[in-house]
Amino acid sequence: MSVNFPRILTIRQSLNRAAPIDIRTSVQSQLAKTFTSQITPGARIAVTAGSRGISNLQQIVSAAVDWLKERGAEPFIVPAMGSHGGATPEGQASVLADYGITMEAVGAPVQPSMEVKLLGRTDDGVDVYFSAEALRADGILLVNRIKPHTDFSGTIGSGLLKMITVGLGKRVGAGACHTAFALRGHEQVIRKVASVTLQCTPILGGVAILEGPFHETAEIVVLGKEEILAGEEQLFARAKRLMPSLPFEDIDFLIVDQMGKNISGSGMDPNIIGRSVYGYMSQGPTVNSLSSVKIRRIFVRDLTPESHGNAVGIGLADLTTSRLVRAMDPQAIYVNALTALAPIIAKIPIYFETDSEAINWGLTSLGMSDTKAARVVRIASTLSLEVMQVAEALYDRVMDDEKLSALDPPHEMKFDSHQNLLPI
Repeated sequence: MSVNFPRILTIRQSLNRAAPIDIRTSVQSQLAKTFTSQITPGARIAVTAGSRGISNLQQIVSAAVDWLKERGAEPFIVPAMGSHGGATPEGQASVLADYGITMEAVGAPVQPSMEVKLLGRTDDGVDVYFSAEALRADGILLVNRIKPHTDFSGTIGSGLLKMITVGLGKRVGAGACHTAFALRGHEQVIRKVASVTLQCTPILGGVAILEGPFHETAEIVVLGKEEILAGEEQLFARAKRLMPSLPFEDIDFLIVDQMGKNISGSGMDPNIIGRSVYGYMSQGPTVNSLSSVKIRRIFVRDLTPESHGNAVGIGLADLTTSRLVRAMDPQAIYVNALTALAPIIAKIPIYFETDSEAINWGLTSLGMSDTKAARVVRIASTLSLEVMQVAEALYDRVMDDEKLSALDPPHEMKFDSHQNLLPI
């Protein structure tokens, strides 16, 4: 069954780019102000790095490593990513290597052990685990981005506190936390587990990173150990204001060119697409959704190479391609999804050999009498929301919104010789 495709146009959404900053100077000057008296010659300092695609992560980690070495310390890198990378030392080291975090690039060895130690228990009964490798250090310097989390909303999200509780808990700790999340809620567990961890580990503090709407480094703030609990809450409020969104709340068909772990922990950011990793309805947002956007169908075309086959989050889509399915690593997906107690995000949607087939059947599934009138939006990823393509049905809205501008007139969708979409 073949249907009519809507004509599309390319548009630009006006977003405020953050002013450029001198990353090395920002990191090192703040480290000097906060930690100089705590760094002694010969001290072994663990510097953490996670599995998210953070802009300029290599530069930030390198700046911290160099500053520590200049003071005679012996820094090393500890992956802080829970069950990601297939929950193996080799897998986690490989994830960091993709982000440029290697001995050769940052000047410090990577110690990817999955061994953990039980530190104790929170007052409400949650076991607290922590990386044994990090505990062998004289000090621990956290490095992570602060942003809204994919699974919950509150006064904190993804950041230093979550890295302390889940990332440095490795697979065992991540599993314990996710079990507790289901019973007590994310924020309560993160705060309580982090409080225990901060009391009995050599954490010095952290380098907190904020990113702007173009995935650019907007701000770097160094927090001392005693500042993390209150400081992260303030930074989280700023991070929320910096985050972009889709310019339309009612979309019939969303095409996402790429999903992946370097884009979001759930492949596609639920804060953008309005679908929860714990369940969703295509008619509209669920009760625990993080966005008011209503998207009836989502088609995901490809998986980023940086994901190493971990297509966690594909279950949030309605349609995909055979090539994305072939790129999947079931082991990496299953470990991640089951540790997070969210099997829905590992489910494989209906898939087709070509983009043209997927779009055709996706439009058919809308049950519209005139599919040319479908409100279609196409984005590169949930991290890239400046330039996108939209259907002609949204043309008037584009013209009426001062933050949106058309870059070309409406035209037919363009496919290559294999019937796959040409780049935006």
